[in-house]
Amino acid sequence: MKVEVVPYNPNWRSQFETESKQIALAFSENVVTIHHIGSTSIPNIYAKPIIDFLIEVKDITKVDEQISVMEALGYEFMGEFGIPGRRYFRKEKENIRTHNVHTFEVNSPEIIRHLAFRDYMITHPEAAQKYSELKRQLAKQYPNDINGYMNGKDSFIKEIEQKALVWQELQKKRT
Repeated sequence: MKVEVVPYNPNWRSQFETESKQIALAFSENVVTIHHIGSTSIPNIYAKPIIDFLIEVKDITKVDEQISVMEALGYEFMGEFGIPGRRYFRKEKENIRTHNVHTFEVNSPEIIRHLAFRDYMITHPEAAQKYSELKRQLAKQYPNDINGYMNGKDSFIKEIEQKALVWQELQKKRT
């Protein structure tokens, strides 16, 4: 898979909103919330131009009943894809990934982790810019090696994730 990171595109938000309406219809009454996650949800940083959705559902097993509906929207079902309790879908157009859908049952720790990372990056632009620069360097270093690119980000993401979870707890105590 070719690794491409591009400057922030303000249209990513509207693309998320448009697609989330279709996803909400697909999962119907099982949907609790649809979140925009991933780098396209963080203003002013470079990102792979792939919109990531985090879907909170009431019952994860009911997602399995909606696979054909998601496939009709152009998504490929990937199962848990390495994260227990997740239902993962991806969408491509002309062999280029455009969307990732990560579905978890309400109260999954994965939801907390993803949202803490996103919210921390949005409220800490200096950390977001470091992440952006790292992604640009890694994309140049690994232009055709998605695994090398992902491995290069891993320690930074884990470090920020830990800070984000602590920060999130402090935010909760303040409110």
